[in-house]
Amino acid sequence: MPEYILDWNKYTDTAIRVAEEGAVLLKNDREALPLRDGTRVAVFGRMQKNYYKSGTGSGGMVNVKHVVSILEGLKSSGTLAIDEALLKIYEDWEAIHPVDPGIGWGKENWSQDEMPLDEVVVEDAATRNDAAIVVIARTAGEDRDNTAQKGSFFLNDGEEEMLQKVCAKFRKTIVLLNVGNIIDMSFVAKYDPAAVLYVWQAGMVGGTAVANLVTGKAVPSGCLTDTIAKDLSDYPSSANFGGDDLSKDFYAEDIFVGYRYFSTFAPDKVLFPFGFGLSYTQFSLEIVDWRQVAITDVKVKIKVQNVGDSSGKKTVMLFAQVPGDRLAAPSRVLVDYAKTSLLAPGEAETLTLSCGANRYASFDDDGRLLGRTGWVCAKGTYNFYAGENVIDTTLAGSFELPEDVLLEEVESAAKPLQAFERLTISGQYEPVPLRTVEHVETRLSKLPPEIPQTGDRGIKLMDVKNGKNTLDEFIAQLSDEDLTLIIRGEGMGSPKVTTGTAAAFAGVTKELMAMGVPSLCCDDGPSGMRLDSGKKAFSLPSGACVASTWNEELNEELFTWVGIEMVSNEVDDILGPGINIHRHPLNGRNFEYFSEDPLLTGRIASAQIAGLEKHHVTATIKHYCCNNRETNRRCMDSIVSERALREIYLKGFEIAVKEGKCRSIMSVYNMINGTFGTANYELNQVILRDQWGYDGILMTDWWAYIDIIPENPFDHSLRSHAIMARSQCDLYMVCPSVERKDLLASDTYENLTSGRTDLITRTELQRNAANILRFAMDTPAMEAVMGNKPAVKHVDNPFSDDTIEAKVDKYYEINKDPVIIVEQDTSDGSDFILGVTCEKFGLYECEIVTSSELSPLAQLPMTVFYTSIPIRVVTFNGSDGQDVTTKEEFRFYNKYSIFRLHFGKCGLKLKSLKFTFKADLQSIDFDEDDW
Repeated sequence: MPEYILDWNKYTDTAIRVAEEGAVLLKNDREALPLRDGTRVAVFGRMQKNYYKSGTGSGGMVNVKHVVSILEGLKSSGTLAIDEALLKIYEDWEAIHPVDPGIGWGKENWSQDEMPLDEVVVEDAATRNDAAIVVIARTAGEDRDNTAQKGSFFLNDGEEEMLQKVCAKFRKTIVLLNVGNIIDMSFVAKYDPAAVLYVWQAGMVGGTAVANLVTGKAVPSGCLTDTIAKDLSDYPSSANFGGDDLSKDFYAEDIFVGYRYFSTFAPDKVLFPFGFGLSYTQFSLEIVDWRQVAITDVKVKIKVQNVGDSSGKKTVMLFAQVPGDRLAAPSRVLVDYAKTSLLAPGEAETLTLSCGANRYASFDDDGRLLGRTGWVCAKGTYNFYAGENVIDTTLAGSFELPEDVLLEEVESAAKPLQAFERLTISGQYEPVPLRTVEHVETRLSKLPPEIPQTGDRGIKLMDVKNGKNTLDEFIAQLSDEDLTLIIRGEGMGSPKVTTGTAAAFAGVTKELMAMGVPSLCCDDGPSGMRLDSGKKAFSLPSGACVASTWNEELNEELFTWVGIEMVSNEVDDILGPGINIHRHPLNGRNFEYFSEDPLLTGRIASAQIAGLEKHHVTATIKHYCCNNRETNRRCMDSIVSERALREIYLKGFEIAVKEGKCRSIMSVYNMINGTFGTANYELNQVILRDQWGYDGILMTDWWAYIDIIPENPFDHSLRSHAIMARSQCDLYMVCPSVERKDLLASDTYENLTSGRTDLITRTELQRNAANILRFAMDTPAMEAVMGNKPAVKHVDNPFSDDTIEAKVDKYYEINKDPVIIVEQDTSDGSDFILGVTCEKFGLYECEIVTSSELSPLAQLPMTVFYTSIPIRVVTFNGSDGQDVTTKEEFRFYNKYSIFRLHFGKCGLKLKSLKFTFKADLQSIDFDEDDW
């Protein structure tokens, strides 16, 4: 039995180093940073004590014991004198104006109102202090795009006033941006703060990292993964992001995303370029060697020397400029990068950057160069530039290609069906090539032979893993019922796996379990594990932060620790990282995603996968593909050329599959060129499986639409699993229950047994099963089935007092026994966790019986969390010890639900809950604000 050591101090230290290296210093004038020992500091901004550890939605719902705020980090540094008088003014104001996080899914506030600043307060603070720190914070996330309004992408009036007054009175004003995504940066020129530092949303230890950076215990080395333009309208996708018609986005900018656009057409529109990031020291870069090692392969050696007076790290980037006179091409394409180790003053290190044509080739989607579709290199001059960002580069070398070269001929797939025009040479537009072939129509001719069914021969899945039997021999035992049910995940909150996680899959039925198929657990990420039971987990730096490190080794190290934590919670598969492209700054989930560049995206994802796989757990990269807007995400159509798909939106996934050895992928809610990602044969079968050779699992997003948009958005009875499975999307996530009794809850079994081969065949279901079973055999859950369950030894566990177990056996069946007697004493303020099994979906009345020894003047709030989502605040009064009954209504859409009742103050004793069915789903007027 393997034993893994989870050293929480080392885990924490690694996360802090990631947060430090991910911070991006954009400005540092007047010797503002770092702050020396004994510096007297005035801290402005109400979010100094209310740090956003992550964005919102599934990617950020991590239960933590404590989040280190920026103020706490600064005070704990021991080297700064924080202005307590100013702090007291903020604390008194916030006691009357508490933070309003927003209640309900996708209803979070992007920012909080700032405290109005009196001129005298600022003047007095300036006389007492040497420097000012201004904290500005933002959040956004799943189902919650940013908007082009004050308090979201733009500063609100209170923040403008604060910056104007503070910068006018302090020579050294340091702006810290606790954000998940870039925001409007026009304030830098407008108010001229001395320093500006993106500290991102860096998880539960973010405040510690900020303090280390501000005091010089750590040195910034992060680089922007996006271009910061002068104006929001300067981004080429702005005209086609949302707008009046939310049903579709035309990707008219085509391959010219981010710096690819700005370097080619609008260099004057750039405020801070892609790759930009300052340090507390300075570096010199010298190209010491350039070689063309093959006809299209190059290698560059660059000497990086620290010529400043403090230690630091430096990232060096290599960009290609390819011929674009006949096949439009960006002026710059990132082809490689590397980061130095920590260099002391005067120390040097030589980095080697290299690339082959696969890093800069163009995808010819209409055969204009050589009459065939595929990856090509056009004849002409190829220049390679090395430097510290996309603008500050030096020509490293070049070569001439005498003829057009077809590197790889690729059968066209996934072209759009709807006509539109795309950006091309010299800023002109051209018609996009449209699809002429539907590959799904010829799918039957490409199928392998059906595996003859044998019935149960006693072969267990461990026999396959041990080499005693083949996987085909095992699959031959699966009945049509088994094949129909193995493609379904059960959740959320399935009791077959860790409590409060996203889904159980693979061994979901008694019959499959009896054959030795483990019940696999997947859980929301990517900023740490979401455990709706209330169990604590480590909250990680956000995707934007970890990518800004440009440090693959450090990412791998961090996710090695994440992997061990997953094993300790019996989680096999984390649903992340998100690797969609930052097409536009207003996408709410940019905090989860990495960059506007697909190479950086694919390589950071590959590093994280490598870290997880050291302990046989893994990542599900998501969302495949073009999930670049949250508003109306379940119904919208991303209309994009095949070339842009191949070069931009699929490339990160391709790198993670081919180089990162990814074995789990999640599809998308949205349509891509007219077909939902869940059933998109062109993407899922032709490109992913046939052309990339992927043999891992592909799952849907949760309750994703497959072929139609239901009238009721809460209708989870989405039945069209057959066309999902035939596209080789293997798992429908999720179903309320997966057992033999649920066989006809989807259309698969009836279509299979009635011979509807136009919709599904047994061979295709066997292929899905093979993908799932191959995946299952390399998991901790499989080791547990084989009697070799991994053990985890915790060292210095900060959650050692967490009494919630990974698995909770007790679920209350409210349709059989509607009264729940609460034995736990909640009067001490402790949370009450409630697992509910509900066979009959609909509206329920809940009678809540409480008591309190406090007087009726006392107000006692209780926040109701449903699957970690705050859905309601119920306020009680003291009752002088008498029992009081309060009635609330709740809607149940899933068989299994996890509720957490959080008591804001001590003194309220929860005694009992009684659920009474009121109305079924069909008779309820649905509002997405309701739960």
